[in-house]
Amino acid sequence: MTDLTGRSGSPLEKRRLRMWIRMLRTTRAVENRLRVYLREKFDTTLPRFDVLAALYRAEYGLKMSALSKQLLVSNGNVTGIIDRLVADGQVERVSVKNDRRAVLVCLTPQGRTLFSRMAAAHEDLINDLFGHMVDDDLNVLVGIFRRLK
Repeated sequence: MTDLTGRSGSPLEKRRLRMWIRMLRTTRAVENRLRVYLREKFDTTLPRFDVLAALYRAEYGLKMSALSKQLLVSNGNVTGIIDRLVADGQVERVSVKNDRRAVLVCLTPQGRTLFSRMAAAHEDLINDLFGHMVDDDLNVLVGIFRRLK
């Protein structure tokens, strides 16, 4: 059997490709649902949520370079998001003692409270979307994803 490129592959190879496409479509559908939910419920974006989540986990804040690395995006992308979060009072920049060039980005108390609400709502949405999955389903999927690493 040949595909659109004229390449032939085994039935197993074709099934792997279909699985990948299904996994990608499912991921995109869940992500799109989350984007809409965050916009409608919190008037925010998924990238802002991701930044707040990273800062929430970092008790003492993060340098911009560490934040960019953790989120797998450029410093420029993070800088724009941080600027807006600072303007909204959710994040603050703090100078690092003994290093004039370094700046930590930290959640403000307002940002911490907001993110706590957003994280709880996020968890509820994910549980709603995947509510049909039982323990055995989740164990199988976790095992599969571990092998894919």
